Amino acid sequence: MQNRSALIPMSIIGVLFFIFGFVTWLNGSLIPFLKLICDLNEFQALFVTFAFYIAYTVMALPMAYVLEKTGYKNGMALGLGVMAIGALLFIPAAQSASFVFFLTALFTLGTGLTILQTASNPYVVCIGPIESAAMRISIMGIINKGAGVLAPLLFSAFIFSDIGFGENLTADTKEALASKLITPYIVMALMLSALIALVKFSSLPELEFQKDSQSQEKKSILEFPRVVLGAAAIFFYVGIEVIAGDTIGLYGQHLGVENYTSLTSFTMIFMVAGYAVGITFIPKYLSQQQALIGSALFGILFLLGVVFSSQSHGVSEVLWGWSGIRTLPNTVTFVALLGFANALVWPTIWPLALEGLGKYTAQGSALLIMAIAGGAILPLIFGKIAQVSSDMQTTYLLGTLCYAFILFYALKGHKISSWRRA
Repeated sequence: MQNRSALIPMSIIGVLFFIFGFVTWLNGSLIPFLKLICDLNEFQALFVTFAFYIAYTVMALPMAYVLEKTGYKNGMALGLGVMAIGALLFIPAAQSASFVFFLTALFTLGTGLTILQTASNPYVVCIGPIESAAMRISIMGIINKGAGVLAPLLFSAFIFSDIGFGENLTADTKEALASKLITPYIVMALMLSALIALVKFSSLPELEFQKDSQSQEKKSILEFPRVVLGAAAIFFYVGIEVIAGDTIGLYGQHLGVENYTSLTSFTMIFMVAGYAVGITFIPKYLSQQQALIGSALFGILFLLGVVFSSQSHGVSEVLWGWSGIRTLPNTVTFVALLGFANALVWPTIWPLALEGLGKYTAQGSALLIMAIAGGAILPLIFGKIAQVSSDMQTTYLLGTLCYAFILFYALKGHKISSWRRA
């Protein structure tokens, strides 16, 4: 694929990454929203992330086999179709205001995204030189997180436009809020259906992998330590990424911040800034390994800021006034800054893990996608600890374990070529 023009494939994949971001980071607004209308506590509300991200673990390997049968292009069209079904399932969920129905719809959306992610990430890695793969993924990341900025803002503006953010809602108000979800998800289903035609009838080429001597010697994807350890790093990364993006609304709600359902946008803004750094500096000034090391260290630094900064003294209106939030506690700002630390983790782990896999690329991609389960499991652990301890601020220290493993992978894990040499 390196001899073909990358413009058209990158444009099509860019559209898909926008959809990934919009659907995924809408969860950050859905969590406090469903907490209100379904009368949930923090731990129960975070089952939104569990239902969505556990689909990646359950469905990743089956989707890898689907890709081997259908090809990457047809697989993407199939994934969009499954997502459209998931969006339509929000209609009965909203009509009944049933949390179980909402979780079913979210799992279906996650299933569709699983096959899209399994197919599209190898595309971006393999479409050009491996040394600049993180730069290309960073471009996709800006598109993805740009959608992540828009989704919570549009959600808050549309859903709460004439009702407000009050905690003591009547049954009629809750029913009216739930019904407002119907129109946006119908529109989403129509857009996903249109994208099926775009992908199906586009000139998007199939991936063709060159044979690699190392991959020919292996009999299983599990014989590649850098992939297995890379999956573990993805697990911890997605866990802390989801904690940073999806719990910030709950944290703001806990601290009494107004317009808290839009706080996920702040995390996404800092992620976009991080991606801009990747596009500018990788690989000319920073190697992919150096960027990953820096990401882990920044993450630990910002977590210390979350835990030890003030809950009462906010940043200036100049910084956050555009959002309708006059001030924001410094501790919440540090949660948003985790977006900057997280931005280059995904773009750098993928090329480090997939290099030289050859015929095992689809399975390696599936293994990395399965690790997105970190977004299902770690936020639940976070929510339970926060509920039991009644100290959400200190609970963010859980993230230091995530960044510690990411740092290990950056320094040593990705270099291990055999378990015997580990």
